[in-house]
Formats: sequence, C-alpha cells, structure tokens
Amino acid sequence: MIESILIFFWALLISMFSIPTIISVAHSKRILDEPDFRKFHDINTPRLGGLAIFAGFMTGVAIFGQMSLGIQQLLAGSLIIFFVGVKDDINGVSVFKKFFVQVLAAGIVLFYADIRISSFQGFLGIYDLDVGMSYAFSFLVILCITNAVNLIDGVDGLAGSIVVVICTTFGTFFYLYGEASYAYVCFALTGAMVGFLRYNLLNARVFMGDTGALVSGFIISILAIHFIEMDKVASAPALAISILFIPIFDTIRVFTIRVYRGVSPFMPDRNHVHHYLCDLGLTHLQVVVTLSVVNIAVISFAIFFAHLGNSILLVIIGLFAVMSSVLLEVLIKKRRRQVNV
Repeated sequence: MIESILIFFWALLISMFSIPTIISVAHSKRILDEPDFRKFHDINTPRLGGLAIFAGFMTGVAIFGQMSLGIQQLLAGSLIIFFVGVKDDINGVSVFKKFFVQVLAAGIVLFYADIRISSFQGFLGIYDLDVGMSYAFSFLVILCITNAVNLIDGVDGLAGSIVVVICTTFGTFFYLYGEASYAYVCFALTGAMVGFLRYNLLNARVFMGDTGALVSGFIISILAIHFIEMDKVASAPALAISILFIPIFDTIRVFTIRVYRGVSPFMPDRNHVHHYLCDLGLTHLQVVVTLSVVNIAVISFAIFFAHLGNSILLVIIGLFAVMSSVLLEVLIKKRRRQVNV
C-alpha cells in the first residue's frame, strides 16, 4: 500500500510541476495546436503535455515499481512510442511511420515478454487460441486500444479522465489479486494523469498531444491483456471491455459511421461522442463527467453481474452501446433541425 501511494504522488508531482516549463517552452518555440473545424479551442495551445505525463509515469515506475520481464518490455515499448509521439507533436509524422512504430512496440511486448491473449475464456464457445491466432489477435487489440485513447482526446480533460478511470480500476484489481508490479504501473499512470489534468481539465492550458494519448493507450492495452490472461477474475474479457467501454464504443461507432457514409474510416470528422454531446449544449466539464459516469456505470454493472459469463455480458454491453448510439443520433438530428429553424 505504501509503495502504491508513493508511486501515485511521485508521478503526480513530477507531472504537475513539469507542465509550467513545458507550456513556456512550447509557446517560445511555437509548438502549438492550432484550432480547426474539429476542435473546440479558439486559441493556439501547447500540445506537449505528454512529456510531463511520460516523465511522471516513467520515473515513478523506475523508482518504486517492480521490474518483471513484462514490465521491462512494457516500458521499452512505451519509450519507442513516446519518441514518435514527440516527433509527431513537434513536426508531424506520417500515418505509416506511426503505424510501424506501434507494430514494433507491440512486437516487443508480444514476442519478448509473451504478453498476449491466449484464450477467449468461453466467449462464443471459444477457449484456447492457436499460437498464430493468439499473436494476430493480440496485435490487433494493442493497435486498436492504443489509437482509441487518442481518438477520444477531443475535449478538455476527457481522455485524461477516462484514463484515470481505467487505470484506477485495473490497478485496484491487480492490487487485490496480488499483481503488485502491474498495480504500480496503473497507479503511476493515474498519478501522472491527475497531475496533467490540473492544467487540462478546465480551460486547458496544455494538451497531452499524441505523445500522451498514444503512450497511455499503449500502456492500457498491455494492462488489459494481462488482466485477461492472469485468469483470476470472473468473466475477465467482458470486464476488460467494460473498463475500456468509452474508448472502444467511440472508436467502433465513428468507424462504422464513416464506412456507412462511404469515406475512409481514418478521415477526421465531428462524429465522436464528445462532439455530439457538445453540440447538444453540454459544456466540456459536463461532457467529461457524463462519459466518466457512463464508463463507471458500465464497469459496475459488469462487476456485479460477472457471474452471467462473458457471452451474456458482452451481448448486454453491446446492446447498450447500440441503443446509446441510436439515441445520440436521434438527439443530434433533432437539435440540428431546431438550430436550422
């Protein structure tokens, strides 16, 4: 418990006290995020907050964490993604290069630490996966979750708050089930993100950028895989998806809309959940609170009904996601008709 508290506050303080300097340097070097049609800020804002998040997280784990093989490879993969994220926030990086680096980081964790999903634990009647399918599916999971966190980073404090919810939940489970090394990773990222939110939640003075979002997403993807594979929690796959509900829901929803409309699923637009909620009149803080509460509610539901099993839980969560998406479409169309009138 003492180590968990120490790692949380160390990461928080390093992150929080690093950001004013980062903001100053970003302004002096003109490393700023400029407003466009998808964004809500109307002034140029520094986007290097991920530097502070990474500094708090990495130093916290290095000083207070436990260096198992899996944690070492997780940190190595995070470091690779960190560098490409910094370059992207400063000069921009092609989609191909970002994808290549993510594949490289995923490969380090999969092949050197053997952290992969080896079983569906009865979902759709599937248990053990063959080795090839296990690696392929795990690659897909890491890439999807890594980018899903980046996709929800569109409203002040949203991505950071959702990461705090996710890591606090995973960290609590890891701590209770004797996985201290992974619990420390969770609490380090939580602390670093809370320190960052001091400057991002209300009237953001800095954004986490690709550096913060991609590193956080990569770390969370590895935590989710280990959570499923430790085989100590009932209905672990369904519970992992419930913990990641908002990023997964938003990503699948947006990609589905884009494909349905005949455009590239990677084409930026204003169809994210946070865009819709803001267009419905919610403030940034209200959007953050609403989506955080929804994520916590889905997690609580999955924990309480874990005895139902993976298949039933995932069907219920899927139905809730579909109904929520339909409701959002109905509300936004009604709102736009009122505005046009």
